[in-house]
Amino acid sequence: MKLISIVVPCYNEEEALPFYYKAVTPILKQLEPDYEIIFVDDGSKDQTATIIKDLAKQDSHVKYCIFSRNFGKESAMYAGLEKSKGDYVAIMDADLQDPPERLIEMYHGIVVEGYDCVGIRRISREGEPKIRSFFARQFYKLINKMSETEIVDGARDYRLMTRKMVDAILSVSEYNRFSKGIFSWVGFKTKWLEYKNIQRVAGETKWSFKKLLRYSIDGIISFSTAPLKLISKLGVTFIALSIIFAIFCLIVGVLPNPMIFDSWVYFLTVLVFLFGIGLVCLGIVGLYLSKTYAEVKNRPIYVEKESNISKRIQ
Repeated sequence: MKLISIVVPCYNEEEALPFYYKAVTPILKQLEPDYEIIFVDDGSKDQTATIIKDLAKQDSHVKYCIFSRNFGKESAMYAGLEKSKGDYVAIMDADLQDPPERLIEMYHGIVVEGYDCVGIRRISREGEPKIRSFFARQFYKLINKMSETEIVDGARDYRLMTRKMVDAILSVSEYNRFSKGIFSWVGFKTKWLEYKNIQRVAGETKWSFKKLLRYSIDGIISFSTAPLKLISKLGVTFIALSIIFAIFCLIVGVLPNPMIFDSWVYFLTVLVFLFGIGLVCLGIVGLYLSKTYAEVKNRPIYVEKESNISKRIQ
């Protein structure tokens, strides 16, 4: 019998989990395959792990993996995909911003229409702070201009995939993960379902503006070398400007009243500006080097503390 796996990354979701389980279970029972729900506790500080284990005692369909500490949502998603046994695998958030009822359409898209992946694309950001929505839209525009891998605007992690696509994603075992880019990079035939933004059923979002900014930078560095190319272009530009400025100084120097040399503040301003540009360029190179350093150390993507999941037979 076919099996569908639902991967649910969790971090401090004690308030949302009972609502999520109650909402998703009836939907899964409507689908033809058997199912498993894999909760991945990303080092929560509340009672998330306890609630998950209680659910597992009540329902044999519930599986769990508990991390030794907080490794981040990307690591939690990777762990869930790695431990899933399903012929079809979905990733969902526990806060019900990913509507469970769309799983029926997703399953139809794969089994009947022949897609490898059916995902959800948000077409509105109602209820979200305007400044956050603005920067999110600008991020998608920027990364699609800088990267050869298309990142769909408004795409969420919520999607149903075939086992072949999941195995391809798992083969990309890099430490610094940006799953939205990896989903696109591995290819496969994908269908997008549109929906309007839904508020959390309970609890608070764990994504602060600072975390989203850091996540955006990780995405750009993971899927684009444009910033490094920009440094080279800046170097050439400033060399050209310095030559022009030198010629200008020579011309002004032979004039009867070379007023331009009367103020040292002017030259100090130019020097500080160039020094700032140099530091920015050095910082960009440093970001790429730090990511490379993290990769070559070959540390595990996550560390498991406790689990009730047996290894999948390949």
